[in-house]
Amino acid sequence: MNFIFSKSDLKKLILPLILEQFLAITVGMADTMMISSVGEAAVSGVSLVDMINNLIISVLAALATGGTVVTSQFIGARDMKSANKSAKQLIFASGVIAVIIAVFAIVLNVPILRLFFGRIDADVMANASIYFIISALSFPSLAVYSSCAALFRAMGNAKVTLKVSILMNLINIAGNAICIYGLSMGAAGVAVPSLISRTVAGVVLYVMLKNPENMIYLSREKFHVEMRVIKKILYIGIPSSIENGIFQLGRVLVVSIISLFGTVQIAANGVANNLDSLGCILGQAMGLAMITVIGRCVGAGDTNQVRYYTKKLLVWTYAGTACINSIILLSLPWILSFYGLGSETLVLAKTLVWIHNGMAMLLWPLSFVLPNALRACNDVKFTMVIAIFSMFTFRIGFSYIIGIHMGMGAVGVWIAMVLDWIFRVGCFVWRYLSGKWKSMCPALRESVG
Repeated sequence: MNFIFSKSDLKKLILPLILEQFLAITVGMADTMMISSVGEAAVSGVSLVDMINNLIISVLAALATGGTVVTSQFIGARDMKSANKSAKQLIFASGVIAVIIAVFAIVLNVPILRLFFGRIDADVMANASIYFIISALSFPSLAVYSSCAALFRAMGNAKVTLKVSILMNLINIAGNAICIYGLSMGAAGVAVPSLISRTVAGVVLYVMLKNPENMIYLSREKFHVEMRVIKKILYIGIPSSIENGIFQLGRVLVVSIISLFGTVQIAANGVANNLDSLGCILGQAMGLAMITVIGRCVGAGDTNQVRYYTKKLLVWTYAGTACINSIILLSLPWILSFYGLGSETLVLAKTLVWIHNGMAMLLWPLSFVLPNALRACNDVKFTMVIAIFSMFTFRIGFSYIIGIHMGMGAVGVWIAMVLDWIFRVGCFVWRYLSGKWKSMCPALRESVG
């Protein structure tokens, strides 16, 4: 078998992705710490809007995923002309969609905030509104950045996206310090640096993509909208966007359920969420790598290599997830000591982290990394339907049953999350083993030797 990716190629792709995911989480923590100095109204306004922003960011990221799959398949098929065309169409399509979302967010910012969060205090609404408007101005730049980053990943060049991500986050943190502490801009002091950093990152990656020495690049040929290519991207991207959007919405609904249980449980849930995201860093990076690697195998039409790399990346994910989460769990008493929690909150936070990170070692890779192999094979509708059904039935429905009706509170909500994972694992493993995904890619064949 002539392997498409060497072990060195995989490391060059995966290691920068892991660092990029880690950076995103730690910078998010820094943002929260900085804005907390402004006051509770600003913190509340920013945190509420971030829930909506995360939903929009996940939608744009999913559209970029559609582009990654299509471009990776063209690269695998050695059709570089089509790969270059798909790059242009991806940036155009995601940019147009981002502009439409931004316009809606700016014009209807208050009604949208009221739709999600009902009636909130006037000072919180004022902070939330200004933060939302400025954030919305960055959506087109974010779309360009996400698309270009996805294209570099499709080439197997994640080192570039890591470097630009570092630049973006340095600008963001420095800007926060200047705007919050120096200029006393309040909630706007967090939004303006995000706008600047995303714009700079988008422009830098776009310019870098114009270099003809890249495997794929933005040629100087006159741009024409090619609906055939855009439809192919959207075929992958729209189901993924819906799935990601529903997932983020589900998280908002779950938080609203936990808010019914009182301050102790809200605080414990917030701390546990910080630590569980650290435990999933490697898995999230491997999920992005799976899209690129399997997409390339699909383009080459090699079913055996689809199976080989799916298994290989899953094994690596399990090993890494087990290692990271074991360290977190063994270090948990020491880590939690930094949060200054009360005894009741401390005990509950510890329980929630054990539920999530303990079960993540068994279930997370098959729940969230394996379906990316299916998506890379164009099997996107199945993954979308399963994810949406599982989210509403298990994560939300059983949160209500176990958490509220059975009186188990936040623990019940997190047990419901585990049930969601178990259902996903069963469905995605069955789908993969059935080989149904091969029919989504007519070019796939069984290779010999």
